[in-house]
Amino acid sequence: MHRISLTALQSGLTTLPPLSLYIHFPWCVRKCPYCDFNSHAQKGALPEAAYVEALLRDLESCLPLVWGRPVSTIFMGGGTPSLFSAEAIDTLLAGIRARVRLLPEAEITLEANPGTFEADKFAGYRAAGINRLSIGIQSFDDAKLAALGRIHGRAEALRAVEIAHRHFDNFNLDLMYALPQQTLAEALADLDQAIALAPTHLSAYHLTLEPNTLFHRYPPPLPDDDLAADMQEAIEARLAAAGYQHYETSAFAQPGRRARHNLNYWQFGDYLGIGAGAHAKISFPDRIIRQTRYKQPAEYLARIAQGNAVQSDAPIARDQLPFEFMLNALRLCDGFPLPLFTERTGLPLTQVIRQIERACDEGLLTRSLDHVHPTPRGRRFLNTLLERFL
Repeated sequence: MHRISLTALQSGLTTLPPLSLYIHFPWCVRKCPYCDFNSHAQKGALPEAAYVEALLRDLESCLPLVWGRPVSTIFMGGGTPSLFSAEAIDTLLAGIRARVRLLPEAEITLEANPGTFEADKFAGYRAAGINRLSIGIQSFDDAKLAALGRIHGRAEALRAVEIAHRHFDNFNLDLMYALPQQTLAEALADLDQAIALAPTHLSAYHLTLEPNTLFHRYPPPLPDDDLAADMQEAIEARLAAAGYQHYETSAFAQPGRRARHNLNYWQFGDYLGIGAGAHAKISFPDRIIRQTRYKQPAEYLARIAQGNAVQSDAPIARDQLPFEFMLNALRLCDGFPLPLFTERTGLPLTQVIRQIERACDEGLLTRSLDHVHPTPRGRRFLNTLLERFL
């Protein structure tokens, strides 16, 4: 039971947003030096059956929060979900279907590492119900992959995409740029190779040195800010010329192939989060809550055995909701319709209208009668734009 504090009370949500399900798999073959996600190098046998059972018990524990609400997308992230067998994923999806109302057209994505691709396993994933892959390529350059600590090389990356094409008609490739000692020509060579492979979706991320990572403690030689900006502009131009729509800060898609799960995040939709370290956001007519699960896999499994793996569970304070909404919605290149703010937060538009007008005056936003979107300047200086809503 959640207490409703004065800080949590809002004007009220008249409709609840779409609901997604995020599932976290915390194990990797090896921890990458740039990664700050909740991932742990696999040591010994993977506890597949125990973890799948824990995930389903976790899902059952949060069903009272979302009774009757359909699930429109599922995303299996990590870590490396593709370490798990097709049989384990099939058992998991069957258990999910037995517990929630999964829409027939639901997008179901699995993250995969090229170093884990086996043709039979990925055929099994497709048969189990996975209908979209997200493949962590990062680069097609063997030297750059080695510098990033990846377990695959160019040959494995190309083979992974060939297998993906064989079984899936919808898949994303993750690329990174501004890699150690990378030149503009090398960044564009990676991109051209990715475009030639014809993914339906492509994510292009700037390598950043995140706290609590090996790269943060021992920084590699990275391109300077001007060169990184040149890379970003060239990547965006080349993808546009290839027919990919730039719809979010780092996301590009063929027409009609935008990532529905991620769009729900960016439009401040709801999501259940199960698995070690998973986060959740769930709306009610009178409040919006966030949950987190225990991060360490062993502790998560122990907590599930005791009946509850939720580490924190609290409403979002009313004065934090504008920033929380904008943190997501302003990542979208097309911005958002103004009524969506009230629809997803329960707050009147008057809560943010002065900040929106100020950002417009500064050239960070453009506003029409019923729509707001970031300008090219606003997208480039997104953190500055977001500070206006703190």
